Amino acid sequence: MDRIPSAQRSANMRAITSKNTTPEMVVRKILHRLGFRYRLHAKELPGKPDIVFRRRKKAILVHGCYWHGHGCKRGGQGSKTNVAYWGPKISRNKERDAKAEAELRSSGWDVLVVWECEIAEVEERLTDFLGSRSASGA
Repeated sequence: MDRIPSAQRSANMRAITSKNTTPEMVVRKILHRLGFRYRLHAKELPGKPDIVFRRRKKAILVHGCYWHGHGCKRGGQGSKTNVAYWGPKISRNKERDAKAEAELRSSGWDVLVVWECEIAEVEERLTDFLGSRSASGA
């Protein structure tokens, strides 16, 4: 049983966006502070990656643990209400993510997936993935 009334839960779910999420904004701020410049939500690429470095052919996907079905504490809990809807929905999201990532990689792109639960220690992963700031531009 949900502790939040149905109307309030619906309003909460409607307010959640797919772009410019809090985890995405944190990653973008770190990248900017490190001196990297990037493009956002490239519509022409599979899965519309959140952050794109065209000249480097690198894409960063920032995933919310719940919405993308991560196996961590936050993502692994699943929905307690309307399971018949949310279970298949999250499964479709995972399939879509895997397909988009595979298409990017087969097109010659390097892909880094950053999970919401990993945001606190993401800076080193970003610098390892991107290399030096001056290496062949943004």
